[in-house]
Amino acid sequence: MLSILLSSSSITTANTTTLLPSRPISTSNPPYFSTKTTRIRCFNVSCDATNGDQNQNRNRSPQNVQIDRRNVLLGMGGLYSASNLIPDVAPSFATPISPPDLEKCSRGTNLNTNEPLDINCCPPIAQYIDYKLPPVTKMRFRPAAHLASKEYIAKYEKAVRLMKELPDDDPRSFTQQAHVHCAYCNLTYEQKGDSELKLQIHNSWHFYPWHRWYLYFYERILGKLIDDPTFGLPFWNWDNPPGMVMPDMFAKKDSPLYDPLRNLDHLPPALADLNYAAKPSDNSKVIQNNLTEMYTEMVRGVSKPEDFYGAKYVVGSTPDPGPGTIERGSHTSLHVWVGQATKSGEDMGNFYSAGLEPLFFSHHTNIDRLWTIWRKLRGSKPKDFNESDWLDSSYLFYDENAQLVRVKVSDTLDQDKLGYFFQEVDTPWLKNRPKPRVKKSKIATTSSAPKADSVFPVKLDKVVKVLVDRPKKSRSKKNKEEEEELLVIEGIEVDSAKFVRFDVFVNDEDDKPDEIDKAEYVGCYSQVPHKNSTGVKSKIRLGLTELLEDLDVEDDDKILVSLVPKANGDDINIGGIKIIYAS
Repeated sequence: MLSILLSSSSITTANTTTLLPSRPISTSNPPYFSTKTTRIRCFNVSCDATNGDQNQNRNRSPQNVQIDRRNVLLGMGGLYSASNLIPDVAPSFATPISPPDLEKCSRGTNLNTNEPLDINCCPPIAQYIDYKLPPVTKMRFRPAAHLASKEYIAKYEKAVRLMKELPDDDPRSFTQQAHVHCAYCNLTYEQKGDSELKLQIHNSWHFYPWHRWYLYFYERILGKLIDDPTFGLPFWNWDNPPGMVMPDMFAKKDSPLYDPLRNLDHLPPALADLNYAAKPSDNSKVIQNNLTEMYTEMVRGVSKPEDFYGAKYVVGSTPDPGPGTIERGSHTSLHVWVGQATKSGEDMGNFYSAGLEPLFFSHHTNIDRLWTIWRKLRGSKPKDFNESDWLDSSYLFYDENAQLVRVKVSDTLDQDKLGYFFQEVDTPWLKNRPKPRVKKSKIATTSSAPKADSVFPVKLDKVVKVLVDRPKKSRSKKNKEEEEELLVIEGIEVDSAKFVRFDVFVNDEDDKPDEIDKAEYVGCYSQVPHKNSTGVKSKIRLGLTELLEDLDVEDDDKILVSLVPKANGDDINIGGIKIIYAS
C-alpha cells in the first residue's frame, strides 16, 4: 500500500429556547461578554454599531451611502482593518467575504416542520480582535480514530465531557460550538456588504478554509480543558478500508462521544458508504466503490483548483455557486449516512444540527487531512487561489480563551504554523485508477439519445441520456497539459431542504448505476439538507481528460452522458450541459 507521511516536516445569544427537546439552552450572556462594539461609519446597511447596549441600535437606520453593492470594496474581511472602510467604485476591486454582523443573525429552518428553528444559533455578541497565530512550541497530533490508544480515547472523552459541562452560554461549550456551524451554514447571517443576500460557506471555495478554522479552535478548546497542548482531534479514516466503519469510540452508549440521533443501522460493523443514496448498498461493492470515489475526488476530477475547492463566492454572490469534488461526494454521503433516516436527518444529516454529533468533527478532520494530501500531491502545480477575494476572506470564531477573533483564509495555508500533523496511514485509493468496462465504445455513435441542446432544462425524475459535442478532439499531450477538458452541468436547481443526489457517467454501456467502480463514472452531485435557498442555481465541473484517455475515445467528436438520479430526483432540475476547456 502506498502511504503518505503527513508530519510537520513534510507539509509546506442569546434569547434561545431549545434545539431539540432534550437539549436546554441558556438565555443569557455570561458576565465576561462585552455588550459594546465600536462605532464605524458604514457604507452598507449591514453595519449597525453602537457604543451602548447591543440592542440600542437594532432598529435605527445607519448612515449610508447608496453605491452599487458589486462595485464597492467592502470591508473588514477584505481590508482586514476597520480604519480602511472606504468604498471604491471601481468594479475591478476585490470584494471578499467578511465577518457577518452578529446583530443581524436570524433563525434557521427546522427541516421537519419548515418553520423557524426553536433555537437561535447566533453566537453571543462581543468585540472581536484580529487573530494572530501563536508561536508553535508543541505540535498537536491527530490520530486515526480506529488506531487510537485507550489512553487517547480516555483523554478525548474527558475533554468532550468537560466541554459539555460548560454553561450553554459559554462560547466554548459544546452547544455553542455546535451553533457555530448552524449559524454559518444555514443562511442565518446577512452578507456583510450585501444585506439582500445570505451568507453560506458551503458549496463554494470557502468550504475547506472555514472548516479548518472551525476544527482549529474546537481542538484548542478541548486541549485547554484538559491542559494538554499536544491534544489533536482524531480523524475518521473512511478513505481507507480498515477505517471504513464508524470508530468504536463513538458507538459506546455511555460515552460523551455517543449521539442517539443517528441511523442505528449504521453502527459498527456497517461499512461507511461514500456513495450513499438513502438506501442500503450492496456490501460486496462498497469498499471498491469507495476507493473509486476517492480516486475520482482526489485525482481524476481535480486538475484545476476550482474543481477541488468549489466555485468562487464573494460579496454579491448568491449562495451555493458550486461545490468541489469532496464536498459534493464523500462529504455529503457520510453526513447523511450517519444522520437519522428521517426527513431532517438529525443530527449529522443536516447543517443546523450537524455540530451536535461528536463524529462530525472526526469526519471533517479527515476532510482536512485530505485537503493536506491533495495540496501535497499537486507538486509544482497551483495548490490554491492567488486571488485576494479568497485569501482576504475572513470569519469570526471564539478561541480557547472565549475571545471573539477574526481570522483570514490566507492563514490556513501553512499547516506548520497552525501547529498540527496527522498520523501516517495508507492511501490505497491512489493506486485505484478505475478500468473501463468497454474501451473504444461506439455507443456515442450508435445511440439514439437526443443532443443536449434539445433536452434542457429538464427535471431529473428519471435517467437522462444526452449526446454532448466535443469542441476539440485528438488533443496533443501538450494541449492536454495546458487545458483540462471539463463537463459542466449548470443551472442545477434543487430543494435544498432535502438530500438529493445524482451520478454522472460517460459512454456507459453497462447501465448499472449502483456500480461506480469503472472509468465510465465521472462524478456526482449531492447536498446536505439545509435552509431552502429559493431560486439558487448551482453547477459542477467534472474532469474528462484522463477518463477519455482510459476509454480510448479521444478522437470522438461527441460523448454519451448519463445523468442518474439516486435520491429525490423529482426535486432536481438541470439547466444545461456542455464541455469547456480550462487552462
